Amino acid sequence: MDVTRADPADLEVLRAAFDGDSRRPPLGWDAVRAFETEHGIVLPEPYRTCVAEICDGSADGPPSHGLLPLAEMPRDWGDRRPERVLAAPFPLTGPWLWEGDEDDPRSDEEIAAALHPVFSHGSVVLGTDGCGMYWHLVVAGPHRGHVWNICGEGAAPFGSEFGHTTAGSGFAGWVGHWAKGLTWFDG
Repeated sequence: MDVTRADPADLEVLRAAFDGDSRRPPLGWDAVRAFETEHGIVLPEPYRTCVAEICDGSADGPPSHGLLPLAEMPRDWGDRRPERVLAAPFPLTGPWLWEGDEDDPRSDEEIAAALHPVFSHGSVVLGTDGCGMYWHLVVAGPHRGHVWNICGEGAAPFGSEFGHTTAGSGFAGWVGHWAKGLTWFDG
């Protein structure tokens, strides 16, 4: 997965998936660069080109409640969450099921402190499937370019290399999987 250069095949997947009236107009390159400068990041490809040239969100999805515009958060995100820091590295490189993990020796307070960066560092929120299930695109850290599902119980990366799905990793793989009408965890 190349996060520095947009693959033409990936862009075709995105154009086909977002070819409808429910898509929002693209931001354009000036607005994308301004967002990146403001947050101290460079968005991973092909998401970056998608937002600049194809669409900045879509009411049809993915996910089930629609693809959010770049600078927006889901309505159910909540007002009392800590500030999001996009330039801080996303802390996970593998799945973490924190709810009910009897083997984790940390206290509830230590786990709560470790959760803050999972929800708030190094990712843009792509949207929600409801019930506190959010899809994030990692923009900083070792998993830059990967899409993650983060909910109240745990977090897991999306893509066939991680199991639970037949889709390719990254934004184009995630969108393409949705566009085919497949369930998220079909593997």
